Amino acid sequence: MSKSAATRARPLSPHLFIYKPIPTMVMSIVHRITGVGLYFGVLLVAAWLLAAATSQEWFDSVSAVYGSWFGRLVLFGYTWVLIHHMLGGIRHLVMDTGNALEKHTSTRLAIMLPFASIALTLVLWVVGYMARGA
Repeated sequence: MSKSAATRARPLSPHLFIYKPIPTMVMSIVHRITGVGLYFGVLLVAAWLLAAATSQEWFDSVSAVYGSWFGRLVLFGYTWVLIHHMLGGIRHLVMDTGNALEKHTSTRLAIMLPFASIALTLVLWVVGYMARGA
């Protein structure tokens, strides 16, 4: 006698670890992660604005934290997250218009995205330091 339908082993649904990671999939996942990073980065901006609106002592203490090596590292990371998420959004917007949907084009854009975001982040920080005079 055969097993009943209820006791037969059923196939597992496909999940993330079954698929081979391709650049477009990885950039989609990174886009979502950078969205979460932006959420926490807004807290940094809110803390800075709150300190600017309260007192000079509070603003000086927040500026000291943001001006430390760790604070600058966090702000550099936040800048990269902001730029990477923006470029990923532009990529998705272009694809939503029906352009760059071919496999080789979308893969090429996905591969270029991290390099472009790192380059733009570095350019922004270099220009910022040059404008600041530091």
